[in-house]
Amino acid sequence: MTSSLPERATDDEQQAEGGWFSFLRRNRRYLSAAGTLFVIALFGFAIFHLTSEVQYDEVVQALADTSWISVAAAVFFTALSFLALTFYDVSALDYVNRKLPYADVALTAASAYAVGNTAGFGALSGGAIRYRSYSRLGIEPENIARIIAFVTLAFGLGLLAVTCLSLLAVGEYVAPMTGMDPLVLRVIAAVILGGLFTVFFLARDGREVSIGRLTLRLPDSRTVSRQFLVTALDLAASATVLYVLLPAGTIGWPAFLAVYSLAVGVGVLSHVPAGLGVFETIIIATLGHNADVDTILGALVLYRVIYHVLPLVIAIAVVIGIELRQLSGHPVASSVRRIGGRMTPLLLATLGIVLAIMLVLSSVTPTPDENLAFLEGLLPLPIVEGAHFLASLLGLALVVVSRGLALRLDGAWWASIVIAIAALLLSLIKAIAVVEAGMLAFFLVGLIVSRRLFVRPASLFGQALTVPWLTALGVICLGALVVLLFVYRDVEYSHELWWQFEFSAEAPRGLRALLGVTIGASMLAIWSLMRPATGAAEPASDDAMERALSIVEAQDMSDANLVRMGDKSLLFSADGRAFIMYGQRARSWIALFDPVGPIDAWPELIWHFIEKARAAGCRAVFYQVSPLGLAYYADAGLRAFRLGELARVDLARFELKGGKWANLRQQVSRAQRDGLEFRVVAPENVPDVMPDLTAVSDAWLAHHNAKEKGFSLGAFDPEYLREQPVAILTCGGRTVAFANILVTATKEEGTVDLMRFSPDAPKGAMDFLFAQVMEYLKAEGYRTFNLGMAPLSGMSTRQIAPVWDRAGRTFFEHGERFYNFKGLRAFKSKFHPQWQPRYLVASGGINPILALMDATFLIGGGLKGVVKK
Repeated sequence: MTSSLPERATDDEQQAEGGWFSFLRRNRRYLSAAGTLFVIALFGFAIFHLTSEVQYDEVVQALADTSWISVAAAVFFTALSFLALTFYDVSALDYVNRKLPYADVALTAASAYAVGNTAGFGALSGGAIRYRSYSRLGIEPENIARIIAFVTLAFGLGLLAVTCLSLLAVGEYVAPMTGMDPLVLRVIAAVILGGLFTVFFLARDGREVSIGRLTLRLPDSRTVSRQFLVTALDLAASATVLYVLLPAGTIGWPAFLAVYSLAVGVGVLSHVPAGLGVFETIIIATLGHNADVDTILGALVLYRVIYHVLPLVIAIAVVIGIELRQLSGHPVASSVRRIGGRMTPLLLATLGIVLAIMLVLSSVTPTPDENLAFLEGLLPLPIVEGAHFLASLLGLALVVVSRGLALRLDGAWWASIVIAIAALLLSLIKAIAVVEAGMLAFFLVGLIVSRRLFVRPASLFGQALTVPWLTALGVICLGALVVLLFVYRDVEYSHELWWQFEFSAEAPRGLRALLGVTIGASMLAIWSLMRPATGAAEPASDDAMERALSIVEAQDMSDANLVRMGDKSLLFSADGRAFIMYGQRARSWIALFDPVGPIDAWPELIWHFIEKARAAGCRAVFYQVSPLGLAYYADAGLRAFRLGELARVDLARFELKGGKWANLRQQVSRAQRDGLEFRVVAPENVPDVMPDLTAVSDAWLAHHNAKEKGFSLGAFDPEYLREQPVAILTCGGRTVAFANILVTATKEEGTVDLMRFSPDAPKGAMDFLFAQVMEYLKAEGYRTFNLGMAPLSGMSTRQIAPVWDRAGRTFFEHGERFYNFKGLRAFKSKFHPQWQPRYLVASGGINPILALMDATFLIGGGLKGVVKK
């Protein structure tokens, strides 16, 4: 007899592992945020101890002692670094075989890196800039994704290569700083370089390289060589920015390049925004024995300002200049004007976060003695105390409204104006902080000039802060705590500090400000994480249906007639000129097609829909959208995932003559010989033939063992069929097939929706029906015929294509047992259509997969309907 205990134990272990894996997958966003805060706290603790002998006044003095020549040199090398960074995008565009004017590329790349370097998470924050800009310039979403992947991978590999080369050259100088033997450092560097060289040698001329199950098409040797030189120039210039700010003789430049590259790499790997604290810790730990720590800290502060904040300010100044030229009608800069408006909200939002950090940190640092003495003789103590405390809370509020600025909310614009004005006044009252007031004034100018971009009438507090923004609040609070402990390390803590109100009692003032910020941030976090859903989708009223139908008749999209099914909810634009029809399934609000109505009404309506979905605790999804509106969805923070291709026939060129129509012409002739006759029944006469239509529909459903569908497909509903013409095929006087024809008053497009055939209909009846409908619409003056979408058609076949495309392509090629993907495209191809991509638009992560499942269930009427044909 064999014991089953080991097998049972193994099963239990697997279940436990699956449970842990499921837990980690469900909570990965929160765990990632907690990990980021832990890393910040860990490196903050390290910095606090590394600077144990340093006084705040010494750091301020080191900053004051920095020569203007060093500052000017740092600015020059910053410009050189950003010039090199623009060529990352130039190479990426060349890699995807696209060309754009350099002015457009340079503005996009510089703005993307200005945001990415400051906000962190460059692939996401800088990627958002690239998506908004390049989509405006006509680059396809899949190519934009490849551009973002190229620049991210190019920087990572280039950083690794430059670091290893530096270690080979100056390993003996870096080794004492790391505690490792120089030989070990050089061996590690040589092994990594050898691996990189081998991979790129094997992939020369654009060959594919397989690493396990992953297959990549790497750039050719020319692209790799050029990109390595670009990365080397970028790192050399950016390292020199900090190097010229350090005391002379601290370390040789080659050794410093290795240390700098290592610090940047660890900062990137830590996933801490901008490597904040991580980068500083490594620099101080490695150089602290070669120079005074206070001078290193001073250099690091200047480096952050010059290399991170200054490019952001310049980028905003450039787009403000573009706006001013546009207002004056000046013809200069017309090429970059197209994309300036797309990037301005993100740039201003990033600057808003920088100013928020500035307001919070200034509240926990002392005021210069001469400024404090001047204020003591001018203002009463309660006003100064109140200004100090309120300024810190305004910094917290500015973080919240910066998120709204990124989303172009009008409420965020007004709130930012009020906060900036109030903070500007308070910065002068609390400390006569001229630089701080100047930055806030610049922010105000940027907001005023770009007013036209913030037109979305959405509620600023209508939705909870997302986990990344809550993480940002946590990072700010932790950073303020570290700064407070560093500045007042010699002040012995006691409970009495909280109640000391004197002009000279700056530590108590900083403590109270930090407490206010922490409590405020905690309340925001609790409200965002714990608040319940506030609503659900509501069915359309009769009045709403009448308004929607009047809009449908006045626009070109024939599929918009699906609103007549009455199974979808409706959301109208503020001016009532456009609407979105949508359904709800589980936690997905799924909009069918683009908004229906004039395109100038789309942006506001898209955002309004997203806000309402999120307020209800659901994800916003757009199903079967066209490329026309992708930039608007990107502005709202959504991503496009290809669904397939829509077939559209130009009726002006449709005629059953010539060689390419021979097969279809033969099918039509055969159908006519078999006795098939075609006619169109006007809407008012449809009730007369309804019994025949019902008999055909019931026979079709029974023959296919199918259930009525919905949402993106019409169902057999007498009320629905009565509203549009119906095409009928008869054979021997008996109705054997029908299809309802969807049209609008503009006669731009026609299509068919519900098609049903009797099981005994002659072979080729479907081809005959489509051909006859097209000829009928052409005779009636319609310009195009919509054949509908071929799912999963047109997915990218490249090895570096996104996982979504590769999975879709696999289903298209091998999924015949589930759906006749290839057969459907082959049928539509008979009519020689023009193929246009269609997309599913949703937020990233696992959301698009869940959204597609919800859309499938919504169309099929639930799981039972999906498993039926």
